[in-house]
Amino acid sequence: MTETSEKMYCIGCGAELQTEDKNKPGYVQNSTLKKYQEDDSRELFCKRCFRLRNYNEITDVDISDDDFLKLLDSIAQEDGLIVNVIDIFDYEGSVIPGLQRFVGDKDILVVGNKVDLLPKSVNQNRLLNWLQQKSKENGIKSVDQIMVSAEKGTNIDKLMRLIEKYRNGKDVYVVGTTNTGKSTLINKIISQNSDVKNLITTSRFPGTTLDRIDIPLDDGKSLVDTPGIIHKYQLAHFLNDQDLKTVTPKKPLRPATFQLRDGQTIFVAGLARFDFLDEKTNVVFYVNQNLLLHRTKTINAEEFYQKHLGEMLTPPSDIDEFPTLKKEDFVAHQKSDIVIYGLGWVTIPAGSKVRVYVPDGVSVSIRDAII
Repeated sequence: MTETSEKMYCIGCGAELQTEDKNKPGYVQNSTLKKYQEDDSRELFCKRCFRLRNYNEITDVDISDDDFLKLLDSIAQEDGLIVNVIDIFDYEGSVIPGLQRFVGDKDILVVGNKVDLLPKSVNQNRLLNWLQQKSKENGIKSVDQIMVSAEKGTNIDKLMRLIEKYRNGKDVYVVGTTNTGKSTLINKIISQNSDVKNLITTSRFPGTTLDRIDIPLDDGKSLVDTPGIIHKYQLAHFLNDQDLKTVTPKKPLRPATFQLRDGQTIFVAGLARFDFLDEKTNVVFYVNQNLLLHRTKTINAEEFYQKHLGEMLTPPSDIDEFPTLKKEDFVAHQKSDIVIYGLGWVTIPAGSKVRVYVPDGVSVSIRDAII
């Protein structure tokens, strides 16, 4: 905050105002705060509430795990439908394990966002079945699932019909992790229902200091936007804004196929390393096409990484802050994807053995192939 020690609160959502972190609740620019201190007859809103009131635009706010648990506890006391937004490009990084346990017996509608990023050849019905299966594995008993693209507006009308079908005259709570496109999705819903724009309100979740944004539905109930939980094991939290843009795809993924022999390694820029331990194998990478995929001999890989990190192997651009790589071995018992949370995946054939190096703190796992 600035020189003043007096606590100040947003008159929109009630969050305590702060000038340090634009992704946390209550953020306000220093210059705005100074203007208010010079003339306290002005109304003082946090940046998020200001954007909402003046531009009907919802922005992401990140919250900690503890705050998110309080939020879910608050929702558990209410009667309503849960709409859980997942990033289909980064399912493992954006699923909320145990969500059903926290919200009790409420119905959960699972929304796979960013379907526009998957290759056009992907079978949509197979994808929906895959999403249902993954939800089950994570303890989520979904009443239904749908693929959408908030960015392109794909299936938004269909989503609204599903929400109407399952909410039974109750409120709707939209939950998700950061970077799933949840705010983009809600902004798309608002823009397609232009008559609600001036009726959007902000308030607090009971028992928390977290703001809720209420978008009115036809029957007097609300579609409620909630702050996004941060999953610390996603790659995004180890990258600066510029590097994150390089890693995050905006266009459909273009598969990159490699025919490999024993003793070969592929680097995904300076972010990950894959050592292929079979005599011969064919693998397919699904990452943002802006990222360098570099093949080299495994015997030279460590020296190559140390020499070229931050230059040829970039991102990361800030190598001083970037964690060292840790290794993990995987064996595919069937055609599988090795997934690095927030980066993408590589599809490997049954029987393949792969040693994967990822930044310490970032999660990596194996799953049945999605494509």
